[in-house]
Amino acid sequence: MLPDVRATYRVQLHGGFDFTDAAAIAAYLAELGISHLYCSPYLQAAPGSTHGYDVVNPHKVNEELGGAEGHARLCAALEENGLKQILDIVPNHMAIGGRENPWWWDVLENGPSSRYAAYFDVDWDPPEAKLRNMVLLPVLGDHYGRVIERAEVTLEREGPQFIIRYHDQVFPVSPRSLDDLIATAAQRCDSNHLAFIADALGQLPPSTATDWDAVRRRHRHKEVLREQLVRLYEEQPKVAAALDQVVAEVNSNPDRLDALLERQNYRLAFWRTAGRESGYRRFFDINTLAGLQSEDEQVFAQTHALILDWLKREVLDGVRVDHPDGLRDPEQYFNRLHAACPRTWITAEKILEPGERLPESWPIAGTTGYDFIYRVNSLFVDPAAEAALTDFYGEFTDEPTDFAAIVLEKKHFVLREILASDLNRLTALFVDICERHRRHRDYTRHELHEALREVIACFPVYRTYVRAEAGIVTDDDVRTITAAIDAAKANQPDLDSDLLNFLGDILLLRRRGELETELVMRFQQLTGPVMAKSVEDTAFYCFHRFISLDEVGGDPGHFGLPLAEFHAACAEAQARWPRTMVASSTHDTKRSEDVRARLNLLSEIPDQWRKAVGRWAELNERYRSGGLPDRNIEYLLYQTLVGAWPIGTDRAVAYMEKASREAKANTSWTHPNPVYDDALRAFVEGVLSNPEFTADLENLINPLIEPGRINSLAQTLIKLTAPGVPDFYQGSEIWDLSLVDPDNRRPVDYDLRRRLLDEVKTMTPEEIWIRSDDGLPKLWLIRQTLKLRKDRQCFAPQDSYRALIAGGAKSDHVIAFARAERAITVAPRFLLKLNGSWGDTVIKIPTGDWHNALTSETVEGGEVRLANLLKRFPVALLSKEAE
Repeated sequence: MLPDVRATYRVQLHGGFDFTDAAAIAAYLAELGISHLYCSPYLQAAPGSTHGYDVVNPHKVNEELGGAEGHARLCAALEENGLKQILDIVPNHMAIGGRENPWWWDVLENGPSSRYAAYFDVDWDPPEAKLRNMVLLPVLGDHYGRVIERAEVTLEREGPQFIIRYHDQVFPVSPRSLDDLIATAAQRCDSNHLAFIADALGQLPPSTATDWDAVRRRHRHKEVLREQLVRLYEEQPKVAAALDQVVAEVNSNPDRLDALLERQNYRLAFWRTAGRESGYRRFFDINTLAGLQSEDEQVFAQTHALILDWLKREVLDGVRVDHPDGLRDPEQYFNRLHAACPRTWITAEKILEPGERLPESWPIAGTTGYDFIYRVNSLFVDPAAEAALTDFYGEFTDEPTDFAAIVLEKKHFVLREILASDLNRLTALFVDICERHRRHRDYTRHELHEALREVIACFPVYRTYVRAEAGIVTDDDVRTITAAIDAAKANQPDLDSDLLNFLGDILLLRRRGELETELVMRFQQLTGPVMAKSVEDTAFYCFHRFISLDEVGGDPGHFGLPLAEFHAACAEAQARWPRTMVASSTHDTKRSEDVRARLNLLSEIPDQWRKAVGRWAELNERYRSGGLPDRNIEYLLYQTLVGAWPIGTDRAVAYMEKASREAKANTSWTHPNPVYDDALRAFVEGVLSNPEFTADLENLINPLIEPGRINSLAQTLIKLTAPGVPDFYQGSEIWDLSLVDPDNRRPVDYDLRRRLLDEVKTMTPEEIWIRSDDGLPKLWLIRQTLKLRKDRQCFAPQDSYRALIAGGAKSDHVIAFARAERAITVAPRFLLKLNGSWGDTVIKIPTGDWHNALTSETVEGGEVRLANLLKRFPVALLSKEAE
């Protein structure tokens, strides 16, 4: 039986908010009604990590958060207040910088013969002979030769060990490569013992010897020789002096240093080479995060040892699995995790495209809620405005308005400029396959590369889940792959259709073989990163028709969602995934739920919005320089200001800098354009210093504040009562007008929230609404609904979901549903068009006396007028005892 997870509260742990700080809010969260604290990853991460997704040692608790002792105090505080824990875990990758990761350090030191070589997804046999049996490390700020000749790379001795240093980065030295250096030092100091060590180092099994006996022998002999060096330093001080002299000589001679580096199990390279060449699978394009082979049982056991121990001892009730689409076989992973801890509540950070279904064969509770964010947000976008807003966006910015075409373009960009090394690796595999098939061996590497690129670009979802080793292909896999192949044929008629059909047959396991299996599995690991980098991290920052829709898991090309479709999705969730997480803001959303709630109102006033933007562009023309910044980014700025106002200049400048660089259109993180960057910064600063503009901006915003807050209450109530487990992102229990990270990682004022929660307990709905600026209505709604979830089982996994359809002229403005026929949710939408008048609109509820949890009123069943039901509080939550 799974644990009873009623509501989760996500906190981002880091040096500024550690275990002690999290423990301090336990009583507050319990009083609010939260059942589980949901923590960002807290295994040992890289020094200074602000997020925890860069784990370096999975056997330790992060020392910067308080270590094992701090973790124990947090667990005790949670238990004392009746709370349990959910932990975010990272099975796909580890951080690999420096000595902090002992496994990766060993791989660099010993190459394929490392005990941990199989832990990481390293290509030890790439097509390029120069990279075989070594790891390409794209870490240098310039070309290798230039860096060496400027003496930026040096050899250093640390007692019995030697390291390579490049500024603040260090790398190990292969023991075998030290034989000449130590032999030279032995001659200088006339030490036979040192000469013996040099000879022994040269006799170590080569790093290419990967049989287990050779690996153990190499490791054992290496440790013995190090111990002998330590003793030699103590007995013969001249030895250390001789070694230091030789080290200095190596550093003063680029040729000698280069010769030493050539004998290492890694190749230092210019960081830009990673775009085309990479010897290991990365997390997206982040060179410091290397992919793990979590499909290996030993790797799983080692990386999950501490997590499984916590789950078995019920220190944790559940886990959120980060980026499962990066894993070779997600279903195998989830099966293994479930088998190890069958009572664990498991959710997957799986981004479902609209219409896509989560594989039902996965033994998990559901997703982390991005699919719900898309649906609930779209309910408040008026589809009647689509044509007007689309036309105006095209006219004002002169940008394309076909989002699907933009996505295809950005996918090609990502495959060409960002993830080309991954595509090249896949191409090499495809070349080897075609060589074994006489009908396909004459295709050139370029043709195979282009076929792969086009099919990946045409993929309509993040990935398929073909299990090639097990020979399993689902109907969904067939539909997805067939659609991608057909789209590739239509987009690129010059590509040979026989070649595309052959690729499709491989992906659908109609052509089997060892290499074919490898291609299928690696292909699936690439399509997800391509989708994420091209859509979430690029297209969303380029397409600004209506930025409320530019959200993870959403499709900005769709404008609004029919109410019937929302109800159908909720009914399906209740039937298939009743324990899934439902969210509205997360650490990864592009803007908070409250920003989106206000922005959605613009879809109800497209003419007013168009006129306002026209005025603002004219007012702010004086701040443009040489036609910069472009109108597209200017349009993003105006929408951002409406959604997040009031916002300080520093926050606005920082956000616009990030947005412009993520767009990769006029500037980027890897290729910054100082002229554009300076022009954008000056524009934002000038706009916000213009009192005429800010006054006009506030004239538009002020009438939106209250209806925006009601939108927020409506989506919050829906989240709290729809099928699934509601999640709250830190601080979002009152109004929170945050943008994308790092803006949404700002400190949360919990003293304020504690005080407000204490005050709201004895207030009437009218008194609460008077204090709306403080966020009391949202806090009250969450407290009361969570109390009902705890006191009455109306929202359990088995409890039914039934849509309620309002009647009357304004029926389309009502979102209502019943749970277990004992709780009813009623929320309004399209408030500006409603204009405060419900007229004859009614909702029919079952007979009996119903209690409104938000006003304490009794409501008699039958036809209930919305004007009466929502008179004292803008949303309603009705409940009654089970009969």
